Amino acid sequence: MSFYNKKIFAVLFFSIFNATLGVGIVIPLLPVYAHDLGASGFYISMIFGSFSISRTFFLPYFGKRSDKYGRKPFIAIGLFCYTLISLAFIYFNSMDSLIIIRFMQGIASAMIMPVTQAYVGDITPKGKEGYYMGLFNMSIFISLSIGPLAGGYISDFFDGRQILFMGEIIKDGLTVTFLCMGILSTVAFLASIIFLPHKSLEKKKSKNQDDSWSKFFKDNEILSIFIFRMGYTICIAIIWCFIPVFADKEFNLSSGKIGVLVTSGVFLSGILNTPLGHLADKISRRKMVNAGGFIVAISLALIFISNSFYDLIFAVFVFGIGGGISMPALMAIAVRSGNRVKAMGSVMGILTLGQSMGMLTGSLIAGITMDYLELRYAFLLGSLIIIVSTFLFNKFYTNT
Repeated sequence: MSFYNKKIFAVLFFSIFNATLGVGIVIPLLPVYAHDLGASGFYISMIFGSFSISRTFFLPYFGKRSDKYGRKPFIAIGLFCYTLISLAFIYFNSMDSLIIIRFMQGIASAMIMPVTQAYVGDITPKGKEGYYMGLFNMSIFISLSIGPLAGGYISDFFDGRQILFMGEIIKDGLTVTFLCMGILSTVAFLASIIFLPHKSLEKKKSKNQDDSWSKFFKDNEILSIFIFRMGYTICIAIIWCFIPVFADKEFNLSSGKIGVLVTSGVFLSGILNTPLGHLADKISRRKMVNAGGFIVAISLALIFISNSFYDLIFAVFVFGIGGGISMPALMAIAVRSGNRVKAMGSVMGILTLGQSMGMLTGSLIAGITMDYLELRYAFLLGSLIIIVSTFLFNKFYTNT
């Protein structure tokens, strides 16, 4: 990678790190917050699922348009919207408003994540896809791991304390976490505006701008990574959306401990992304995806049988190992596919579509399970789903 492209990579890394850190701060708090407002399992699932619904609808539009009009405009607008959304969290606090805000956040996310990943794919040298995508993914995983931990302790520390914001007295820790999300999103927005080169200087875009996504889904390699990504994200949704409620309900854990719980697996996965991304450039990517899927299945089964906080910590660590092994290899395959079909934004959009559909499906599965069975069984269902997803990945993926 040239020095010029390394500078672009650094800006993208920094911007996504800050934006994702801001979002991660509120992840362990929203489910418990909604539960305290009287939300049922279905309502909690919709607070998270509305994000995925809107992102699913808008991903095809923004992914294809970024191939045609450039990456920077979509990244910058999306990050600015994140800032506005954080303020909306502060001033609107009913269950219905939380669903609407998360819906709008999903639209902003559709501008940011797949477009940023496509930008990284554009500047990644051939044969180094695993390393650079693993390194970039580290910005996402590390920030998501720090965010829940910071959010839990920020909420605990400021709960009952008074701070002045825009002429108003803030008395609860949750509002402070929303404020922190806004500050970090603003920093990310400014970095993208100031340091990313003008769209005219970006790499030449897709020659397949007018192709529909149905054509790409007929490509077995693209279909295989979509299926695994969706299955893996179903498991993430079950854990992120409902393990805070599970830990609070079953073990009466504090916000800080819930933050540690959500953080542990994500942090480990983030650390593993770079070295295992480098490994994905040297050995079979298929075998890495298979190994990661198998380990993720074990981790969810461990959550199902857990009886203590330490059982949960061990299980989410195992989950982090599974994700750390499978995701760099999967992203390397996605970059190779994007270059092959000459539509990096569309391929990354498809991959993020799988992520969005997985978040929606996983949150709904867990919410319905919580209402009609026991929440614990949602983790067992997640284990079965990733096993099936890994099997289907192998059915359609023909390369090594």
